[in-house]
Amino acid sequence: MWADIAKSAVDAWCADFLHTPQRAAILAAIARAGRPLLPQEVLELAATEAPTLSIATVYRALKKLSDEGDICPVALAGEPMRYEPAGREHHHHFQCRGCRRVYDVPGCVGGSGGLVPTGFTLEEHEVILYGRCASCAVPGEGRGVRA
Repeated sequence: MWADIAKSAVDAWCADFLHTPQRAAILAAIARAGRPLLPQEVLELAATEAPTLSIATVYRALKKLSDEGDICPVALAGEPMRYEPAGREHHHHFQCRGCRRVYDVPGCVGGSGGLVPTGFTLEEHEVILYGRCASCAVPGEGRGVRA
């Protein structure tokens, strides 16, 4: 009986959550950022609009927003999940080795179909560039690739 009451309360809370100022602040923070964000970064940016926001609420909101297709997770090997707005054109990412932030790279390198072995079918691809962002770059270093 208590389990049913608790489940009903949680379901009601989740339904109400769809229209909270916290959710709006989280979505606005992700949209404003211009790059994929870690949950802690979402909290820091959204707290300006929702000062009582907690990291637990951020995680719940990110899960729900991701499940509903409002935001997309950005997975990089060995890194925590980041999130960006859904519905954007295909693009890739750049991760700074200094500050660890991830940035969008507009467009696509293209031509990856030629890398696929004979008889294989390419379904999708992801390109991650690594280097230093403008804030972390060493002055005088070029844009070239290091060996």
